[in-house]
Parts: sequence; C-alpha cells; structure tokens
Amino acid sequence: MTNTAEKTYARRRGNGKRIQVYFVLIFLTLLCLIPFFILLINATRAHPDIQKGFSVFPGNSFFINLHNVLHNENLPVLYGIRNSLLISFLNALFATYFSAMTAFGLHAYEFHGKKLAFSFIMLIMMVPTQVYSLGFIRQMAAMGLKDSFIPLIVPAAASPTVVFFMKQYLISALPLEIVEAARIDGSSEFRTFNTVVLPMMKPAIAVQAIFTFVFAWNNYFLPALLLDSKNKKTLPILIAQLRSADFLKFDMGQVYMLITIAIIPIILVYLCMARFIVGGVTLGSVKG
Repeated sequence: MTNTAEKTYARRRGNGKRIQVYFVLIFLTLLCLIPFFILLINATRAHPDIQKGFSVFPGNSFFINLHNVLHNENLPVLYGIRNSLLISFLNALFATYFSAMTAFGLHAYEFHGKKLAFSFIMLIMMVPTQVYSLGFIRQMAAMGLKDSFIPLIVPAAASPTVVFFMKQYLISALPLEIVEAARIDGSSEFRTFNTVVLPMMKPAIAVQAIFTFVFAWNNYFLPALLLDSKNKKTLPILIAQLRSADFLKFDMGQVYMLITIAIIPIILVYLCMARFIVGGVTLGSVKG
C-alpha cells in the first residue's frame, strides 16, 4: 500500500509540474503573438480609429487600406515586394550553397593553413556591417554598381556566420568515410558534394536559409545607401518612407497594412522549411 501511495503521489506531482510547464509555454506563446494580433487588427482599421486607441475588434477598412497601399503613387509597393523577394531569395541561395561548399572544404580536406583560414573567417564574422559600409559604398560607386542589386546579392556568397554553422553541423553529421566511399566509386569532388553532402545537410541549409532570407528581407541599412531609383527600393525602405511622410498625409492604416504585407513571405518561408528544422534538431541531438 505504501509503494502504491508513493507512486500515486509521484504521478500527481509529475502531472502538476507538467501542467505548470504547459501554462508557462502557453503564456509565452500568447505574449509573443500579441504584437502580431495588434498588427492585424490595426491593418483593418482606418487612421482616425487607430488614433483613438487600441481595439480588440477588427475594423472595416482592410480592403481600403490595401487599395491605398497598392495604389500609392509615391510608393511602388509591388516593385518593392518584387525587389525584396529577389534579393532575399538569391541571398538565401548563395549563402547556403557556397557556405556549405566552403564548410565542406574545411571539414573534408587537410591542407596547410586550414586552421588559419577558419580563424580568419571567424575574425571577419566579428566585424560589424557599419565598420566597412562606407568603404563598401565607395567601392561599389567606383565600380559603377551603385543603384544595383548586385552589391546586395553577390556578397552573400561569402557569409562567415553561415560557414561556421555549416562546418559545425558537418562535424556531427558527415562521417568522412562516406566521402571516401564516394571517391572510391569514382565520383568527382563536385559531384560528391552535390549528390552526397548536400542532401545530408538539408536541415542545416533550411535553418540558415530562413535566417538569411529574414535578414535580407528586413535589411534596411545597405539598401538605403545603395539604391536610389524609385522602382528598385525594397519594402523596408518603402515602410520607412511611408512612416516618415508628411503629418497631414500620414496614414497609420497604410503603415500597418504595409507591415502586414511585409511579414507574410517570412511566415510562408518558415512554414515551408519548419519540418527540416525539426529534423535538424533531432539529428543533432542523436549525433551529439
């Protein structure tokens, strides 16, 4: 009887702790969703209604705000969406592919200066964008690449942070015996990387693709310095322009609607790649 009572008490205590954990997680989830809820509610309200204060009920101006944003003569929103999608997608593609290739070279090959090369990559990772931005802008202007997407896309191929993450992932997920077996079978190095290594790196690629896409999508600093043409500006620049418009022409409904439009691609990218992230976490825990 004593053992049964102790087991019952332990079970109840464990259930109580589990309920507490669930309560905390639900509370944190709701806390994180509150800003999105406010954003969606205000996107449906007119500017005078927003000025009156917060409301938990949606308004009737969703399509009006959407029409005003898409037909704003001073803000080419459709061009901004296209530009942001193009830059963000190519950033994610270049950063993941070439960084995975660099990480594979550092992991699978032995050569003089290997540790020095990796240390140099880590050193570059510590340098903030603001430090080299002025020299970068001048160099792009001298090369005739100012007001072009090229300076915002091509440098993504050399991403120290992604290289570091990829290399750490390969250490735990790619035994060198697999690479040696592919070489014995007559596979070239490039083919081995594309057909053997890349499929094994899907979880890591998915994680870094999301991070890179989100960073490029939200990037305001360099695009604002490089892009001058009206039809080449990205969504963050357009949001900043709309927010800093003349007070008499300022429309908070349009601002919230434009921000809502801006977060939709990020959510879609995350939903498409979330299953790979879960797989990466599981694989990392097993290998570790």
